[in-house]
Amino acid sequence: MSAFEIEIKSLLGTVERAEELKMKLREIEPRLARSSQNKQRNHYFVHGDVGQLFAVIKPHLTKSDAEKLHEVFTDGTDFSIRSRLVDDKKLLFVVKASRDGGTSDNAISRLEFEAEIPDMTLNALDQLLLDSGFAYQAKWSREREEYQCNDITVCFDKNAGYGYLAEFEKVVRDESRVSDVKRELQSFMNRLGVEELPQDRLERMFAHYNAHWPEYYGTDRIFVVE
Repeated sequence: MSAFEIEIKSLLGTVERAEELKMKLREIEPRLARSSQNKQRNHYFVHGDVGQLFAVIKPHLTKSDAEKLHEVFTDGTDFSIRSRLVDDKKLLFVVKASRDGGTSDNAISRLEFEAEIPDMTLNALDQLLLDSGFAYQAKWSREREEYQCNDITVCFDKNAGYGYLAEFEKVVRDESRVSDVKRELQSFMNRLGVEELPQDRLERMFAHYNAHWPEYYGTDRIFVVE
């Protein structure tokens, strides 16, 4: 069964604003503790054929993961294809598909697939995607801290280009719950006094980064796009 990711972003910009938000979270959940921390390299791909991709990636997946990926490719209409290396150790193949009319890159609710690829390197996985007809869209780097506040996951990302972002996320199996969960996340953000990053601005930021990513990838440089 597919997983539905509901995720709302808030642009924080500075580390000071990120720390202020953590303090507010601790007022709600005094036992709040960081559940994970890592550095990531995320490579985004475009313009390939997902049928051809499925054929070449399937031998590197477990049977269960292959079935889940087939379901996402069958049900989805727009895909964001990614390779991800976590802490220079864990290699993941990631696919996201839009479920709310936005793009699969940045939509609020999406089908999500993620599987570890233990028998390849990042360069080898990238080459498999390139050989399947895909092309690089952009390469991203970020540092991520993840916290669990009751049943909501809150991620603090220091993204090359964007600066600090907060992501409020829940993953559900029942598609009928997506709208209710979205409202729940928005209510939680209002309680914390943080604003949702509008989708149109996020798309402008994403487009700017994609056009200039070699200037930002692996650096602390940021830009401002209104």
